[in-house]
Amino acid sequence: MIVAVDGHAASGKGTVAKAIAQRFDLPYLDTGLLYRAVAVKMLTEGIDLSDEKAAALAAATAEPGAIEEARLRSREAGEAASIVSAHPAVRRALLDRQRRFADQAGGAVLDGRDIGTVIAPHADVKLFVTASVAERARRRALELEAAGQPVHLAEMEADLAARDRRDSSRASAPLKPAEDAVLLDTSHLSREESVAKAIRIVEESGARP
Repeated sequence: MIVAVDGHAASGKGTVAKAIAQRFDLPYLDTGLLYRAVAVKMLTEGIDLSDEKAAALAAATAEPGAIEEARLRSREAGEAASIVSAHPAVRRALLDRQRRFADQAGGAVLDGRDIGTVIAPHADVKLFVTASVAERARRRALELEAAGQPVHLAEMEADLAARDRRDSSRASAPLKPAEDAVLLDTSHLSREESVAKAIRIVEESGARP
């Protein structure tokens, strides 16, 4: 069983995807970490994020597991990843890696922005997770503050809105729901309610691991 979980930044898609993976005992991949690893590698080496050729080369060797978790999850890495992920060459470089994960024996759960539309359009279950910009900004600000990275809420809202525009308007694999995806709006749902609703969607789909 392949479950594709797409959605906006800070919408709760990672939380939902990990819970589904745990509930159905499936391997899980946060594809966003692949792009963050590319971005962090470029930042560390002082490479211009707009250099598509250099970004594609970085994508061939960047490994999330080799980078400190806090650095990968930082606000800087997230903003840089949004820029790097818009390069078609970077997306091509990471495409096969993600597809191999999705198509492994027994299935898998992947979350990202183009799982149901590009990586695994044949997925058994597709979810598109979203929430209002204001709520997503509040959640992300709390996460960063907990990690010792204070942030102004207004700035976070502006950053997320800009990121939404970049993700949705890029020429290669833009962020959008697959035609057969189930929309899950978590704006007014708690973490537990979001997870419960997502698991119910998978169960009601009739798909089985």
